[in-house]
Amino acid sequence: MTYQPNSAKAEEFIHHGEILDTLEYARQNKDNRPLIEQIIDKAALCQGLTHREAALLLECDQPDLMERVFHLAKEIKQKFYGNRIVMFAPLYLSNYCVNGCVYCPYHAKNKHIARKKLSQEEIKQEVIALQDMGHKRLALEAGEHPTLNPIEYILESIQTIYSIKHKNGAIRRVNVNIAATTVENYRRLKEAGIGTYILFQETYHKENYEALHPTGPKSNYAYHTEAMDRAMEGGIDDVGVGVLFGLNTYRYDFVGLLMHAEHLEARFGVGPHTISVPRICPADDIDAGDFPNAISDETFCKIVAVTRIAVPYTGMIISTRESQASREKVLELGISQISGGSRTSVGGYVHQETAEENSAQFDVSDTRTLDEVVGWLLDLGHIPSFCTACYREGRTGDRFMKLVKSGQIANCCGPNALMTLQEYLEDYASADTRRKGMALIGSESAHIPNPKIREIAIRRLKEIAAGKRDFRF
Repeated sequence: MTYQPNSAKAEEFIHHGEILDTLEYARQNKDNRPLIEQIIDKAALCQGLTHREAALLLECDQPDLMERVFHLAKEIKQKFYGNRIVMFAPLYLSNYCVNGCVYCPYHAKNKHIARKKLSQEEIKQEVIALQDMGHKRLALEAGEHPTLNPIEYILESIQTIYSIKHKNGAIRRVNVNIAATTVENYRRLKEAGIGTYILFQETYHKENYEALHPTGPKSNYAYHTEAMDRAMEGGIDDVGVGVLFGLNTYRYDFVGLLMHAEHLEARFGVGPHTISVPRICPADDIDAGDFPNAISDETFCKIVAVTRIAVPYTGMIISTRESQASREKVLELGISQISGGSRTSVGGYVHQETAEENSAQFDVSDTRTLDEVVGWLLDLGHIPSFCTACYREGRTGDRFMKLVKSGQIANCCGPNALMTLQEYLEDYASADTRRKGMALIGSESAHIPNPKIREIAIRRLKEIAAGKRDFRF
């Protein structure tokens, strides 16, 4: 068996021998300054890096070279995404699950977590609560259970979410993070109007993966690893990948993650729309101390920075698993999407759970409200964006990637971010957040590069202030 990035077989495009060879290559060359400088110079061309090149940068421990990597990550983040940060929230539908994942409190043997499943009426109330915060984009979450959480339940829930219009609120895009499924079911999700299909690999190390997933459908390594291929075959052209750093050695999973991105590019002509970088954290009966591969903040920053320069076109996501301080460190290094005001319990936006009725998947470290997160981003000079325009204008898959790689996407994203921010400020923001946001909009709108787009954007901003909604380029 050889490494074949365009293969449809998991063990050929995530090739164990190639990963081990890559890690050895990185160790042998970690002090090779000319080679590392050459790779950094290549990364500055914004065309990305191979998994071997990226692994060497991650292994590098020379302070001046790593400073160059961090500086370049900031430059590339600014070039492709500017100072925009896209906002979203997770919505947990059900925590019933048949899997035995040892790191997740939803595992089937956990008898003291509260098991819950939302009815369509309860989903409606959750969505209204999210709309009243100001959210426009959701990530749908559910445990894997063939009878309690079938695909029909997910599809009905998506339909319910899109149907709810409350005051000026509307969920304009639903991304979906559910278990690996069939091509036919992915086709049905596409027809339901989802945005990105998200699935974390957890770890790319097959032997460790099987040990961490001893029972249930998720224990099938190949079926899980090949899920993105089936999603693409089902017509979903925006997919999001990720690992749970700390389950396995971070170097191995980092290489596997980039090999997965290379595989999608090789086989389908378009890499992952997003990459998520969660770390293992405490949750119900899960103690993060039981995982000796948990990573430090310093290593976490390196992972984010090297991922950004290795896959410059891809959105990077960080959740409320991370603290405010941790999120602030990595924002400039490559993160382009964050959650705010999140609840990881089933029904948590409407009902504040007691410790005895806990149904959360993991503990939230950043417990601030969405308005507090928006205000914080504004203080840092970022533009909190509630934009969903690309999905609704058909700028997905290779069409989106071509615009990103050419830099043309900035003509849409900047103005759209400002218009959706103004909607938030008019409808949901506190007085202090509104003041800061309006000052930023005034400054940023005056510097939109294209004169025609600038003129239209400023006119639409005035119309939003007068009560109109949902403009987009």
